[in-house]
Amino acid sequence: MKVLLACAGLLVTATSMFAQPKAPASPPAKESAMIGGHAVTITYSAPAVKGRTGHIFTKDGLISHNPHYPVWRAGANSATTLHTDADLMIGDLMVPKGDYTLFVDISDPDNWVMIVNKQTAQWGLAYDSSKDLGKVKMTMAAPPSLVENLKYTLTDSGGSNGTLTLAWENHSASVPIMAH
Repeated sequence: MKVLLACAGLLVTATSMFAQPKAPASPPAKESAMIGGHAVTITYSAPAVKGRTGHIFTKDGLISHNPHYPVWRAGANSATTLHTDADLMIGDLMVPKGDYTLFVDISDPDNWVMIVNKQTAQWGLAYDSSKDLGKVKMTMAAPPSLVENLKYTLTDSGGSNGTLTLAWENHSASVPIMAH
């Protein structure tokens, strides 16, 4: 009996030692850039299309099941966050240095509106419009190919100018940013 228990214990130990941790369905990601000499960072989780092309942004698509639809957390899991160590202009919205949560209004899947929200440290679905700093219309484009995993890009255009881009599936939306 002791031998059987010892063998079972060794089997459990060996199995746990060789088990590979499962990668999260929407892995954490971070995008950072220096815009005009100031750090700007977006922290988010990146969901994948997983064969759902054409069924993400429609009125009966994946995102439509979120309780705040058509406001989308613009990522997965925890809320998508923006940190800036300088005052920014995002489009025509003045954003003081600090931390914010980003949401996107996708009422019209071809004309997104970025929402900069002052409430931070919440789960991604906890949208409170009374905490909005403001909203900015985004410029839409079709990416050159399917974007499987949601991707934020911050691009320094020189001087104090840059661009924030969010791309996923067959959508790409961008907005100019300027550091002060």
